[in-house]
Amino acid sequence: MPGIWETHMTFSQRSRSLFKTIAVVLALALPTALAISSADARVGGGFSSGSRGSRTYSAPPSTTTAPGSASQFNRTYTQPGAGMNSAATAPARGGLFGRGGGFLGGLAAGFLGAGLLGMLFGGGLFGGLGGLSSILGLIIQIALVVLVVRLAMSWWQRRHTPQAAYANANAGAGQGPQPNYRSGLGGFGFGANSAPLEIKPDDYEAFERLLGEIQTAWSNEDVAKLHTLATPEMVSYFEQDLAQNRARNVVNKVTNVKLLQGDLAEAWREGETDYATVALRFGLIDKTVDRNTGAVVAGSEQPGEATEIWTFARRPGTGWELSAIQQTN
Repeated sequence: MPGIWETHMTFSQRSRSLFKTIAVVLALALPTALAISSADARVGGGFSSGSRGSRTYSAPPSTTTAPGSASQFNRTYTQPGAGMNSAATAPARGGLFGRGGGFLGGLAAGFLGAGLLGMLFGGGLFGGLGGLSSILGLIIQIALVVLVVRLAMSWWQRRHTPQAAYANANAGAGQGPQPNYRSGLGGFGFGANSAPLEIKPDDYEAFERLLGEIQTAWSNEDVAKLHTLATPEMVSYFEQDLAQNRARNVVNKVTNVKLLQGDLAEAWREGETDYATVALRFGLIDKTVDRNTGAVVAGSEQPGEATEIWTFARRPGTGWELSAIQQTN
């Protein structure tokens, strides 16, 4: 009998060690899973960055090109309830556990952290982990917390999203549905929806041109050129990402960029600034190479595709410039 108990204790100790290891893995992996992957090295780095004026915290409508939803911004100067002219001095990191998560994000992070620490030291999320079922229970509880917090944040943002600009634009337009336009690139290109602000064929051509020119300037690390193609806010993010590449001694090269499909999500005017949000599906070769040897360290020489939501802004006397990039879900 003593031998049986000793064996049981050994198994129990091993099980507890295994559970603690799993807890550590969860603690390290969960923030990574909730964050945006940096594997997409093309311009924007796979983040959702920039500002859409008063609609920064309002998801753009889905389109044929991007039938899913757009990711919330991870990096933006715009504060909730404020337009682009009321930007903060530094970008806010979004996400559930980022600075943009606010009280609810902090509550979820503290709740989850307490549960994982309790697990490590013999407690549990709600009072103890005694076996594999408790591990599964912890994972389910984490998922429920994330779901509840995200629903609460979505409700809060919808409640505080300014709608006056959109309503005024609709009321003042006095126009019926706008005709559909296409860019004329061999059957691909843009198809436009009706919108309060009329977007013309020349505008779609400008969006397509900017898609290629921005990727080229990014690949060449030409910050001066980027300043002519994007807002100061977007360029500040590009500079951060380029600095990180230099610190890692790599260069991201994006070539063979070709628009495959695109359509208009929405277009509107705020004060003297025009905005147009478009969904873009484009082909590209995205690779990251060693700065000294030119050896490929990430990405591939093979062509790939990406779908993103880009917002362009235009002020009186100027052309369109990139104001935001959002990833698609």
